[in-house]
Amino acid sequence: MIVIGSDPHKQTHTLVAVDAATGERLGCETVAATIAGCERALGWARGLGDGERVWAIEDCRHVSGRLERWLLARGERIVRVAPTLMAGARRSARERGKSDPIDALAVARAALREGIERLPAAHLDDDALEIRLLLDHHDDLVADRSDEQRRLRWHLHDLFDDIDVPAGALDRQVWLERLARRLARCEQTARVRIAREQIRSIKQRTRRIRELEREIELLVAGYAPQLLAETGCGPLTAAKLIGEIAGAQRFAPDAQLARAAGVAPIPVSSGRRDRHRLDRGGNRQLNLALHRLAVNKGRHCPQTADYLARKQAEGKTRMEALRCLKRHLARRVHTLLTDPANAPTPALALT
Repeated sequence: MIVIGSDPHKQTHTLVAVDAATGERLGCETVAATIAGCERALGWARGLGDGERVWAIEDCRHVSGRLERWLLARGERIVRVAPTLMAGARRSARERGKSDPIDALAVARAALREGIERLPAAHLDDDALEIRLLLDHHDDLVADRSDEQRRLRWHLHDLFDDIDVPAGALDRQVWLERLARRLARCEQTARVRIAREQIRSIKQRTRRIRELEREIELLVAGYAPQLLAETGCGPLTAAKLIGEIAGAQRFAPDAQLARAAGVAPIPVSSGRRDRHRLDRGGNRQLNLALHRLAVNKGRHCPQTADYLARKQAEGKTRMEALRCLKRHLARRVHTLLTDPANAPTPALALT
């Protein structure tokens, strides 16, 4: 088997082929980050031999996406290598320094060291990609609106001493209309005009955010209605899970998904001392979605609340109990997305 490590960039992709049995470097090629470059890369890879071929691509999302999708559409097998794994392989290599060929070689050898079967495989899922892109756009709009709301609050604080805007009020149409009417009656200084423009911008962003939420809910309902049926899992949380997992079939056992999300505990035992520590790596957006789901289920699901209370009675803090719950939820989400007919009830899943 040949493993081809890839170090992707915006303008170029550097590829290094390695013999899976010996780790020997077989060749190196740099191609443009275009469709023509992808065709050249595949032609070069086919010229290495007719045996089994696996592409190990550093998981850099936007810069590696086009290469991944193009290769998957042509039946190539791809695994994703986290940048932290590549960095570790580079530090332990005999060749000193840093360059694109060195990084690509480190990606290939990191894939061999971790085990091809243990790494998450790339999966072509256009529906999940569409959900993720819309959710990312929604989150960007929410962040931009929050920044504008903070700036508006400072202008209002300077203009009026008799208005106390409650938290969250600037999301609501009634408050925005009330403030707009008040500002319209004021002398139209630069600060007042800026505040009125900010209110119009917030209204526009709010309308677009709500449109996106409705569109995302419809897409999620068509993709995985079983997630929406799960207590505590709303459309945005379900969309985050779908978009970040990007095809649950990529993770053969649920343990791979838990490790990718950073919710699987890391053993740090020594001698007769048996303990585990928190994993601060993994996909932090996927970890966030599981944390949000854990908090919501702890509030609204009696079985989950009992589980958290039981863990806290054992001496764990609330956060430690939530971490235990997130590992269970990774298993449940994996089952709901791969085999929903055989998914256990929440009570059985926590035993």
